[in-house]
Amino acid sequence: MRTLLPDPPPAPFEELLRRRRETGADRHDEVWEGVLHMAPAAHGRHSLIQHQLAVLLDGPARVAGLQPAIAEFNLGDPDDYRVPDGGLHRPGPSLLYYPSAALVVEIVSRGDETWEKFPFYAAHGVDELLIVDPLERAVHWFALRDGDYGSVDRSTLIECGPGALVERLEWPAGD
Repeated sequence: MRTLLPDPPPAPFEELLRRRRETGADRHDEVWEGVLHMAPAAHGRHSLIQHQLAVLLDGPARVAGLQPAIAEFNLGDPDDYRVPDGGLHRPGPSLLYYPSAALVVEIVSRGDETWEKFPFYAAHGVDELLIVDPLERAVHWFALRDGDYGSVDRSTLIECGPGALVERLEWPAGD
């Protein structure tokens, strides 16, 4: 369901935002070109996959000199950012808003906007996208070429690819 509110929003909405901030319910929210996209916490299968990816990608990332961060982070700036489910970063300072990432991990949830984020990630120079769909039991890996993402069988950043992850993931039961 999409909702459009006047700017400035009514007081009850401001109260909702305040409560979301206080309780941490806003940690998945994103701002797309100044428009707030409120996202609820994902299904439990999401965290099961996220944990496995943290384990499976840690070693290859470190061997390649990348910093694994398989947890949510802000990519962009305060007025236009996305919150991927994880990423691999090049060495550097820890930031609140990262301008880019070597690799972004997105775990698909029903009704989410994963597939709509590709142009944003390309504009921010994210080298590779790893998309995992627990319901489809599918892993998709994309590399940035000439401003667009194309499917690849193997990462150019780390020793891994979608086939290896499909085989090694323990897929949670679906609905």
